[in-house]
Amino acid sequence: MINNTLSSYTASTPSIDTELDLADLGQKGIRQLESSLFLSISARQTWLVFAAAVFLVTVPVFVEAPIVRSLPSLSLALTAFWMWLSFTLMSRTATYVWGDLLLGFSWSWLAGAIYWGWLRWEPLWHLPVESIGLPFACWCLAKNWGKVGSWFYLGSLLGTVLTDVYFYLADLMPYWRQIMRVDADGAPQILQNALMQVQTPWGQTWAIIFALVLLTVGILPLGRNQKHWYAFSGAVLSTILVDSLFLLAAIAV
Repeated sequence: MINNTLSSYTASTPSIDTELDLADLGQKGIRQLESSLFLSISARQTWLVFAAAVFLVTVPVFVEAPIVRSLPSLSLALTAFWMWLSFTLMSRTATYVWGDLLLGFSWSWLAGAIYWGWLRWEPLWHLPVESIGLPFACWCLAKNWGKVGSWFYLGSLLGTVLTDVYFYLADLMPYWRQIMRVDADGAPQILQNALMQVQTPWGQTWAIIFALVLLTVGILPLGRNQKHWYAFSGAVLSTILVDSLFLLAAIAV
């Protein structure tokens, strides 16, 4: 009887071990599936951050510019709304990254409202005003906080710096001053004159150099697969898009 009992116990042990192995494999499978889903969602959100960064760089050009020309005070006041919305989104885990990105955008919007509202006649003031959020962005990065928005702002600022430097090198600043002071009827001729300046060998050479710099600086961070780097890349690469649209507009007039 004892032998039968031992035999029965021994025979049942592999069955228990098999069930434990199956349970362990099941748990591992679930963990792998969860990990795969998390990586997929994370990768998709990272590319959404990139797309949002591109969109937010173009917004001041096509949305803020018409507002600021006629209602500069309203454009300036909207900065408070963007900041309130960004902190509201950052207060929720699910929308934190979008609030973070919007906070960086708020600094770009503020700079655009100030410069294009009251100082647009003098290009020398452009970079100092656009850099208004630089101390805050540096402070955020030093505190390891608000990385997505800070890197978006820095990418946008870098694109602005390179564009303005090109304007200096290609001697386009006089046309900048002129077009800010004439009415709509006189703008096409000024744009045509500026386009002729761009089409010179000197202007074309520097345009190619700066385009290559923007492409290199914008593409390299994409290999890091982190949201704040994608925000930076989106802001940098969209500078090429915006500048190309201005060039096409000058050709079309």
